[in-house]
Amino acid sequence: MNEEDQEFWGEVCQELIKKSQKAISPLIGSEDGGEIVKMGADGTPTTYIDAVAEKKVVEVLEDVERPLTLISEEIGEIVVGDGPSEAILVVDPLDGTSNAVKNIPVYGISVAVAPVPPDQKSPLTIQDIQMGMVKNYATNELYTAYKGKGASVNGKKIEPSSKQNLEQISMGAYVYRMNMGKIETLCKSVRRMRILGAVAIELAYVANGTYDAFVDVKDNLRMVDVAAAKLILEESGGIITDRYGNTLKGKLKVLEKTSLIATCNDRIHGEIINILEGI
Repeated sequence: MNEEDQEFWGEVCQELIKKSQKAISPLIGSEDGGEIVKMGADGTPTTYIDAVAEKKVVEVLEDVERPLTLISEEIGEIVVGDGPSEAILVVDPLDGTSNAVKNIPVYGISVAVAPVPPDQKSPLTIQDIQMGMVKNYATNELYTAYKGKGASVNGKKIEPSSKQNLEQISMGAYVYRMNMGKIETLCKSVRRMRILGAVAIELAYVANGTYDAFVDVKDNLRMVDVAAAKLILEESGGIITDRYGNTLKGKLKVLEKTSLIATCNDRIHGEIINILEGI
C-alpha cells in the first residue's frame, strides 16, 4: 500500500469509526440495543445495536469515491461502488456487543483493509491485511497499525510486555460454553485470568502489554473478528498463531474460522503451546 492509498483508506476508516460510534451512543446500556432483530450472515443473532452500527458503516462506505468490498459478520459480503474493488474492508461494527448493551466499558469497532491487486484472481487471506484499526469506544483508545510500520495507540508507539515466566503473566481468554477442564492446567499456570468478551480489543491489549497473552482454543473464532487486531499485534512485535502454532492464513470470508494463541513473545507462546498440546 503506497502512501496515497494509506492516507485515503486511513481517512475512510476514521470516518466510519467516528460515525458508527456516534450512531450507537444512544443505545449504550439500553435494553432496546440488545433486542435480537435477525440472524446475521455468520449464523449468529444480530442485535439492534449491531444492526445500527453496521448500517452506519455501509452508509459511510457508499459515499467513498473508490469501489470496494465490505465483509461484515451481520451483512456478509457486499460490493460497494462500480467497477472492480480496489480494497477489501473487513469490519466488525461492534466488538463486545454484550458489554455495550450492559454498559461494561470494553466495546468498540474493528476495521481492516486489504488492497486488491489489479490482476488478483485467488481469494485474499488475512495475510493480505495492510491496515488495521481497533477502537475501544468506552475509553477512546484507537489502536492502529500499517504493515511494516509498527503499531500505536492514539499515535503513541506500542509494544508487548517482556514477561518471560508463565506464572507471572495476565492472560485473556474466550471460554464461552466451553468445558473448562480442557484448559484448566493453563488457567492454573498463569498469574491471573481475564474474560472480557471483546476479542479485537483484547488482542490489542496484548499488543500494548495490558495482557501478556490471549487464547481461544476452540476452532470457532471468526476471522472477521481478528483481521485488524492480528496486524496490530504483529506490528507491535507480538506473536499470533492458531492453537497448533500455525500461521493464520484464513481467507477473508465471513464464515472463515480459526483458533487463536496470541502472546507477548516466543517464550510465552511456546510454553502455552506445550501445555495445550494434546487437547
